[in-house]
Amino acid sequence: MKVYQRLAAAFKAEGVSHVFGVMGDGNMYWMHELDKLGVKLLDVRHEGAGLGMADGWARATHKPGVATATCGPGVSQLATAFLTASRAQSPVVAFCGEHPLSDDEYNQRLDQARFAAACEAGFVRVSTPDGADDAVRKAFYLAQIESRPIMLSAPMDVQQKEFDDDEPYKPSSTLLPQRAVLPDPVMLEKAADIIAGSKKPVIVVGRGAMWSGAGEAVLKLAQRIGAVIATSLMAKTWLSEDEYHVGISGTYATRTAIQIFEESDCVIGIGASLNRYTTEHGYLYPNARYVHLDSKPHVMMSGGRSADCYLQTDARAGVEALENMLAKRSFKQTGLRTGEIKERLANALDDRTQFALEPGTADPRPVCLALDEMVPAEYALYTGSGATAGFTNILFTRRRPMVLASHFFGCIGQMLPGAMGAMMATGNKPGLLVDGDASIMMHLAEFETMVRYKMPLLIVVMNNQMLGAEYYKLDVHKMKADLATISTPDLGAVAVAMGGRGKLARNVEDVRAAVKEWVANPGPMMIDLRVSRSVVTLPYRRIHYGKDE
Repeated sequence: MKVYQRLAAAFKAEGVSHVFGVMGDGNMYWMHELDKLGVKLLDVRHEGAGLGMADGWARATHKPGVATATCGPGVSQLATAFLTASRAQSPVVAFCGEHPLSDDEYNQRLDQARFAAACEAGFVRVSTPDGADDAVRKAFYLAQIESRPIMLSAPMDVQQKEFDDDEPYKPSSTLLPQRAVLPDPVMLEKAADIIAGSKKPVIVVGRGAMWSGAGEAVLKLAQRIGAVIATSLMAKTWLSEDEYHVGISGTYATRTAIQIFEESDCVIGIGASLNRYTTEHGYLYPNARYVHLDSKPHVMMSGGRSADCYLQTDARAGVEALENMLAKRSFKQTGLRTGEIKERLANALDDRTQFALEPGTADPRPVCLALDEMVPAEYALYTGSGATAGFTNILFTRRRPMVLASHFFGCIGQMLPGAMGAMMATGNKPGLLVDGDASIMMHLAEFETMVRYKMPLLIVVMNNQMLGAEYYKLDVHKMKADLATISTPDLGAVAVAMGGRGKLARNVEDVRAAVKEWVANPGPMMIDLRVSRSVVTLPYRRIHYGKDE
């Protein structure tokens, strides 16, 4: 058996079912063997998009996504996707070919260890045939323990050597801890004391709470202590069936939610980092004490601040223990769960500011509301970063099986591959991606990949033909905003040319007609919605123009 054959068998034994990437001479033999083993290989148009899809897979499942690239230039294409996956804390394993160790003058040579380090990725090399199993096992173990991407670098000459060991491969799962982390009893008492002494508590849940299955426990705790429920951006719409769900805590909060947060005297963060974006540098909760539950040994909050009480615990176990302790104390209060709060939340999404629309363009706000209404609740939602996020991350409120937002590393362009990977991870079920034109254009070629693999993704491009963030920053400084404008072709027509479906839309009625067609027969489709530049998102109005209406 060759080393590349053993490497492929090890990936199969790790439970890998899909691999995203571009074939080259540094990974072709390994890919050929994976195909023989029944692993689905998804050929993409750019290596970075392949790693982006693996990142989306990991975000959707919290299990390792797998990407591949050939040596040298194939690896260097992965930079932005590596950094994005690192900031997303995504467990990803990237199998990368490496130039032959015996040839220091190889044309495609690259110091891949230094490259991985610069991209915040871990690095494991297959240095010898005997070390093949250990290398694969270590890569998958580190990806899961450290929650970040790991480059598994396999030199081309080592891959072609003989592997003689016939012992069964032992997967990384044999090394992973199997029991949940339980809260310290002393700190649990302290947390209960803080909560019992509060009158207006807010619970902020994040991805950690979702991953641990803490939903029912959170709802029960919220009822007992009279807390409203907010989410981090990464847990958007989770638990929104609760009538006292106030939406996102942070930059994308509604004005009503911000006012409620300002009144709060206690914040219970559950599986959420409580970073500068979630707390708006602490300004959202000026009078609150913090109780923080997270599985890590300790997580610093915004500005290097520590919570008043930090519990290292699995989210579900910690919330259940906290609720049980408060129940034994017979503690129960109305808190913020009042008729007055419910009345304030009823109109929280109202945005009455009027803007003069340019001819042939739409107001994005009613479009988002229409999309949220028309796209079935059982379909996933994916939102991009950049200017359009100020609409999508506030106005989409329906509870969905999965909502993935971008914003990791602050780059545009990564949500299209991320959405594609997440779709594959969840059985290729239909989903909706709403993103900006500059973002979609970065990986437009991957729409053809969607068509090839029949991905039922509806892409709605909020197309104002500009770099929105930069446009408004230039405008507020009375500078030449038109420098941030870039024309685009009819992206609906481009989608059709690539073998999918597409429409050009200029108003909400055009969007409704196109969505109706897609819902009746989901498949690869792109709606190029021309939106008005004059309509500024609520977060940008706050940040750049000093307005909160």
